Amino acid sequence: MNAATTISTREAISHNEVETFDLGERLGRELTGGEIILLDGPLGAGKTMLVKGIASALGIDQEEVTSPSFTLVNPHNGRLLLYHIDLYRLDEGATAAHAVDLDDILTDEKAVVIIEWAERLGHYPLPEDVWRVSISGDGDEARHISIKTRNYA
Repeated sequence: MNAATTISTREAISHNEVETFDLGERLGRELTGGEIILLDGPLGAGKTMLVKGIASALGIDQEEVTSPSFTLVNPHNGRLLLYHIDLYRLDEGATAAHAVDLDDILTDEKAVVIIEWAERLGHYPLPEDVWRVSISGDGDEARHISIKTRNYA
């Protein structure tokens, strides 16, 4: 990391699906294309609800956004093209990336790529300027959401 690069961390607490969706909408309004967002959190944490909010801000009908656990990749057209990827059912490592043609998807520098269960990528090489979103909590407890981004001066 060079001296002109800083890591910005934002924290949020979500008490329900509406608050998680609203946070996603606020994040989605910041997107200009080329962002890669890695989502981490347990089953039921609200990853897909956050994606629905992001999609809404991109002009995509939230009802069309579902977890792509079986299809693996769902593309959505809006203000920006959104690739919603779910690696939950895949083995860890480069095979997960190859199963969803991640190399090809990442060549679209104007698209937004959101990857649920991104930790399954293992040591797959990604650009440094990814957004890392971690959600902790599930069930009835509040969600703690941490968003880390790199800022380049």
